Amino acid sequence: MEKIFLGKTDIEVSTICLGTMTFGSQTDEKDSHSQLDIAISNGVNFIDTATMYPVNPISKETIGRTEEIIGSWLNKKKQRQNCVLATKMMGDGSQGEIKSEPISSKSLRLAVEESLRRLKTDYIDLFQLHWPNRGSYMFRKNWNYDPSSQSRDETISHMEDTLGAVQELISAGKIRQFGLSNESAWGSLMWLQTAERMQLPRVQTIQNEYSLLCRLYDTDLAELSVNEDVTLMGFSPLATGYLTAKYQNGVIPERSRMSINDGMGGRATPRILPTIQAYIEIAEKYNLNLIHMSLAWFKSRPFKAIPIVGATTKEQLEYNIKNNALVLNREIIDEIDAVHKMHPMPY
Repeated sequence: MEKIFLGKTDIEVSTICLGTMTFGSQTDEKDSHSQLDIAISNGVNFIDTATMYPVNPISKETIGRTEEIIGSWLNKKKQRQNCVLATKMMGDGSQGEIKSEPISSKSLRLAVEESLRRLKTDYIDLFQLHWPNRGSYMFRKNWNYDPSSQSRDETISHMEDTLGAVQELISAGKIRQFGLSNESAWGSLMWLQTAERMQLPRVQTIQNEYSLLCRLYDTDLAELSVNEDVTLMGFSPLATGYLTAKYQNGVIPERSRMSINDGMGGRATPRILPTIQAYIEIAEKYNLNLIHMSLAWFKSRPFKAIPIVGATTKEQLEYNIKNNALVLNREIIDEIDAVHKMHPMPY
């Protein structure tokens, strides 16, 4: 599988990242281990998780379970040297019933130690902040996001404090690199400028939602990614299953996301199925599967972009990654862009 370097680092990762947010809920430990085996055997060396996983549902009783499942696999299979491991600390912006203190140097140090323990490893390749302390426009909050109550001075002070701890953790060999998640263009730039001013570790990655159906990243962060060499880790690249076409015509498969969350995190709107149908027609025209077209589209972006591909079952994962060498031609990309103009931001 093709590989690229994360940001400005020497960490080389596959152009597909394995997402693990269902490990411990929809996917039991045995099948989770099978998915990890499949990923490694197919050249996927990049694995992403988070303290708050699993999801569906998010529960305070299951915090850290996904990391523990990955840790048991690492301990059993001795594959640590063959994978690049990324995880995320929760912070103050976490969802549902899970609440935690804001991100700070103190909470960051504690979060890293807890993740290391659960993952049964001595180091984490990429440690990310799951949510900004000041809030985020992600997860459909972009429609009414209001930053007017923010304090610039407090934000910069928080960044200085946090980056100091990041430097300590890197110097101690506990983490290798630092990334963000659910972050804005302004926030990302402030992290970068603060790091440069203080000669502290820079942001190498941003993990935000990105797919044919959610292209907010194109309007601001794309330019930052190019000019600052920050790699996008795109979560929900198949739009929580919508871009598999399995929900067309009102179908709700068993064990699917919609079977346990009919609102699909705000994605279930009247415009969604007609938009997907337009992409289905492009895929059929060029004899492509919609899944493979949706993932291959990431390679066409003008910045480094890696889809985080998750699956409930190992069979789904095998199918999703099997056509990873696909490259879309200009004609297909132009048709995709035309559909995007006709159906922008369907949720």
